[in-house]
This record gives sequence, structure tokens and C-alpha cells, in this order.
Amino acid sequence: MSIVIKEVTDKKTLNDFVNLPYSLYKKEDKWVPPMKKDELHSLMPETNPAFEFCKVKLWVAYQDNKCVGRIGGIINSLWIEKKGENIGRFTRPEFIDNKEVSKLLIETVEKWFKEEGMVEMQGPLGFSNLDHQGCLIEGHDWLPSVASDYHMAYYQDHFNALGFEKEIDWVEFRITFPDALPEKAFKVADMLTRRYGLQALNFKSGKELEPYKEKVFALFNKAFAELFGTFQLPEKMVQFYINKYFPILNPRYVKIILDKENELAGFLIALPSLSEAMQKAKGKLLPFGWWHIMKALKKPKEMDLMLTGVKPELQKMGVVSLLMNDLWKTANEAGIKHVETTGMLENNHVAIQMWKSFDHIQHKRKRCYKKAL
Repeated sequence: MSIVIKEVTDKKTLNDFVNLPYSLYKKEDKWVPPMKKDELHSLMPETNPAFEFCKVKLWVAYQDNKCVGRIGGIINSLWIEKKGENIGRFTRPEFIDNKEVSKLLIETVEKWFKEEGMVEMQGPLGFSNLDHQGCLIEGHDWLPSVASDYHMAYYQDHFNALGFEKEIDWVEFRITFPDALPEKAFKVADMLTRRYGLQALNFKSGKELEPYKEKVFALFNKAFAELFGTFQLPEKMVQFYINKYFPILNPRYVKIILDKENELAGFLIALPSLSEAMQKAKGKLLPFGWWHIMKALKKPKEMDLMLTGVKPELQKMGVVSLLMNDLWKTANEAGIKHVETTGMLENNHVAIQMWKSFDHIQHKRKRCYKKAL
């Protein structure tokens, strides 16, 4: 049967777009399904403020009346302004192992980008670097964190066949915490604290964490300003991500360092691993998804390191080591030995260096592709 590409213009095609991965990956035991409600909200202008500065189109591919592929296109004006180049982002590509399907999807988004004056396309990328980004090309035998992605191993072959080249990679690590930190780690921490007037904050409740939500994102905008794919998040986007992520945080796994002026010097946000719980939830909180998630939050087996940020002027001063020391203490008290990181840009050497004091492996790699138009 012939393949038909349809633009997402109504509830049915939007649902087909969101639901495709749940059928595509149903036999993949390493895929972690996101919450369908969250995915829908991220793709609707009435619930995602990114539509205020992004032009967005979504398409689905059908064969014999069955959805067999999808792709989105994002023209992000804030990213284009920062880069100074008309670069379109393709997003959320998923497709069966049929090169005619992937070819038609890519050609469709290419055509739209050209009509809009784009000179290059990059992806997979989302609305921001807190959205889906990168295609998994290494590490298919590992369970991803809830903030990362899993993709079919054949995707890389499809992108290569379509003329894409590498733009940049993200790498992910698995850390094994020791039973005890060396005495040197505590001496260094004490020295840094006294020399720079730093103060570590730990939290027991969401109420204690509440005053720091906006401050964390203000520092995030500064700390990530020069990294690939980032731009200054507007206030509405900050609130969007606060509402999306902070309700599920366990405050004990959020670490903050204040400087001598009582301003944020650095932050670390970790989370008890929810990957297995999300698999059991199957994309829905009801009827029992919420129970699996709450159980994972209260009785963690592993931990995901979601986000770390440090003031640019302090990034080589050891602030991250202080944050990691505090995280180790919390993990040790909970009996957690293993930590999964989210993706770090392969050229972000400052961030990657912080694992060198721990037993670790680099086990996953995701890629952003590019193609001239």
C-alpha cells in the first residue's frame, strides 16, 4: 500500500502522533514511556508557551490506514536569534524500519523549512534543551532515565541514508558511589567552603525548596548560555518547566550552594529513578500508574542526575564537587549505589570532568544530526 503523509490538524491526528511510540516500542524492554498527557500538553499552543516564539508543524505517516511514522518541525525564533542562522529543528521522529517512510517524513519537513527560509535542519531537537533531544546511537542495552530517550537502533542507518551528518553528540554516564568518600574529599570541601564563603543547603520539604525555584532557573539561564541548543528561557517557559518537573521532585535530592552574597552559586537536581515505574505505568497515572511512581519516589533503588548548574565564574572552582559530596551523603543514607546522568554535550569538558573522582562508565550516546537545505 502507498504511504500517505498527513499534517496534524485535528484531535485524531494529534493522538496518532502521540500514540505511535507506544505501539512502535511495545516489544522493546528498554523503552521508558512518557506520560501521554505531558506529551499532548507539550504539543498544544494552549498549554505550551514555547508556541509564542516557535512556529510548529507536525506530520504523521499512514500505510494501509495504520500510523507508521511521525515527525515535527520547529522554527524557534529565540534559537535563530542566538545563532544568527536560519536553522530549523526537526523533532520527535519515529518510524517503522521502512526507508520510504522515513524519506517521505524528512522530505515533508524539509519542504516546509525551505518555504520558511531555513538554510539548514538539525535534530532531533525539541523546543528547548529541557525537551526531547538527540537520537540514541549507543547504549541500547541500558534503561534510559526519564529525562533521556530511547530510539530504535536502525534510526542511525536511516539518517545516514538520508544524507545527514553529525552536528554534535551527548554522552551519558553511570556512576557507582563508594561506601565511603576519601578523607581528601572532605578536606577539599572544607577548604572550598572557607575560601569562597560557600554554604550548602539541604531540604526536607517542598515548602523549604519553594523560594529557590525561580532562582534555580535564573542560574540555569546563565550557566547554560553558551552551550549548544540553549537560549534564554522566557518567564512563561520557566513557569512551564517548574510546573512540569518540580511537583515530582524529592526535595532531599535537590542540592544548592550559596555564595558569600547569599546568592545561588550552584544547584544539583537528582531524582530517585522512575524508569521502571514509568514502564509499569504505561504512560498513564490512572488507574495504578501513580502508585508505581510514588513507590519509586519513596523507596528508590537507583538515582537519576537530572540537572546541574554553576555560576560561570565558579565553574572551575570545585563547586560541583561540593554538590556531589552532598548528593553522595543523601544517596548513602538511602542505600543508593548507582546514578544515571542525563546527556552531557561531548565538548562540555567541565561537566564531564566531575565524574573522574567516582567509579563510572560512559555507556550511552545520543546524536544531533544536521543537513544543509
